[in-house]
Amino acid sequence: MIQLIRGFKDILPDETPTWQHIEKTATALFQAFGFSEIRLPIVEKAELFQRSIGENTDIVEKEMYTFPGSKAELITLRPEATASVVRSYIQQKLYAKEPVQKLYTIGPMFRRERPQKGRYRQFYQINAEVFGIASPYIDAQLIFMLWSLFERLKIGGLSVQLNSLGCPACRPAFKGALSSLLASKTDDLCSDCVRRLDKNPLRVLDCKVPACQEAIREAPSMIDFLCDDCTGHFDAVKSALHSQKIPFALNPRLVRGLDYYTRTAFEIQTDALGAQNAIAGGGRYDMLVKMLDGPDQPAIGFAIGLDRLAALMMQTAPEKELTPELFIAALGEETRDITFEWSCALALEGVRTEIDFSGKSLKALMKRANRIGAAHVLIVGGAEIESGAVVVRNMATKEQKTIPIDGVVNHIKTYLAT
Repeated sequence: MIQLIRGFKDILPDETPTWQHIEKTATALFQAFGFSEIRLPIVEKAELFQRSIGENTDIVEKEMYTFPGSKAELITLRPEATASVVRSYIQQKLYAKEPVQKLYTIGPMFRRERPQKGRYRQFYQINAEVFGIASPYIDAQLIFMLWSLFERLKIGGLSVQLNSLGCPACRPAFKGALSSLLASKTDDLCSDCVRRLDKNPLRVLDCKVPACQEAIREAPSMIDFLCDDCTGHFDAVKSALHSQKIPFALNPRLVRGLDYYTRTAFEIQTDALGAQNAIAGGGRYDMLVKMLDGPDQPAIGFAIGLDRLAALMMQTAPEKELTPELFIAALGEETRDITFEWSCALALEGVRTEIDFSGKSLKALMKRANRIGAAHVLIVGGAEIESGAVVVRNMATKEQKTIPIDGVVNHIKTYLAT
């Protein structure tokens, strides 16, 4: 038997209603806030992620699925969506039509990570990105939108973690102070963090190894190094969140895992998923569009971990699997043609219909209808065809009603509606 590749998963029919509910709820809310959907390829040039994410990140160094394409070009299964959205914003010249763009996308990402509960090598994200707005109010509005989404989905136990990563004017001083501390702690750091010291010391703050967490306990806070502009921006974000009654906690150890983030960084966590507790996160990346050869446009966005969010909802209040409104029990060869026509017509009218052509007995067909959760059963045999009327049975109340064959589709729709 051929089995799944390790780190990948099937999303089964009893799970997909929850996924669909999340996607529909997010889509409706995002559109109300002025966002439009963009659909992007899952394969991009490797250079896109090397330049945007940073060649010294774990994602680029260890986790990307990269392979040769045509003309000796390396191509990559996208490990995240922001770079792809930015690439499209630039290549399709969306900024020429309107510099302010609010875009969202839903789809799979790929990283060659060690699989564990809540973390897969193919995972799904809902991303929202805003281009062309530098105001701190859009930072607060995105966090408010996320919070509102989780409220609509009835997710509890949430906390907003907030930090500022500064800008090119103030971050070097912080990196210098952090590097000085870390240089005295090399014996206590894991091998990955030792390697990060020269290239990307901020990533040490993100390490989950207990020894590294202890080593950085006295690390400086970026907030203490912010320039006046970054301080003003961050204060405005916090004030706007207070005005909307969004509770948040300052977290000086919060650094987004990608190099392109500046200023506001945020994460929404839940206490219901154990170690993998973040279900959404994002921040501002004002330099990325220009870095990828586009115009100098500010930008901010977030990503929701759809796998983790769906798992959380399945634990608390799983969506019911879609079951047939009507099961057609076709008895005998003489009923096959007409019941086939009815099943097609009913489905086109929006009635979720299942039909059994196996020729089994009525008792066996009723057992199957009960097993798959059918709400009603339409019983059609030779006797019913001759009499010009069929029987519909309510599986919950056991009540039966006779319905004329003439105009049967409309009669069934009326019956189900009442």
